Amino acid sequence: MIDAGSRATSVAIPEFTAYFRQQVITILNMPFAFSNDDLKRISHVLGVPEVREGELVRFGLKDKQSGRKLALEITQGISLPPDLGDSPVTLVSVYATNAFLQLHGCTGYIASVELGEVIFFARQRGSTNGLVVERGAGCSLYASVDDRLLSADFTQLPPEVMMSSVALSMTETLFNDFN
Repeated sequence: MIDAGSRATSVAIPEFTAYFRQQVITILNMPFAFSNDDLKRISHVLGVPEVREGELVRFGLKDKQSGRKLALEITQGISLPPDLGDSPVTLVSVYATNAFLQLHGCTGYIASVELGEVIFFARQRGSTNGLVVERGAGCSLYASVDDRLLSADFTQLPPEVMMSSVALSMTETLFNDFN
């Protein structure tokens, strides 16, 4: 089952594209606010409880077999100086043993129980950035991926860009109606 942000409910894979075209409210370059249901969905997919501290929500992940640990934090309602924009932004951060990753201006997410991962994404000016957090305390960051790659024929892409295109291609269905 794949779930998505913007108050979506669980849907079966065959209904995935049609469901998003009808239900997802995410709009290009608009701030995204996680609801309580969204945070519960993320908690369920990652298999860990959420810990709330005001506008900050933290998820602590550990994988005993590999020894990996990471903390995922979602901070909402961050106000920027007036000359940088008037809408509050959502920041998604990952603290890992050897890395610190941030996704600024999150515009949505997709959560998959089957894949055991949540993809947070930010789309702006023809490119998509994605932060993938795995139940097994793994994470990947894909930055400034040209939106045209998301709907390209993956078999024709160089192997160096194929991984990011495949990983973020699920987000493309969210935006097809706006292109």
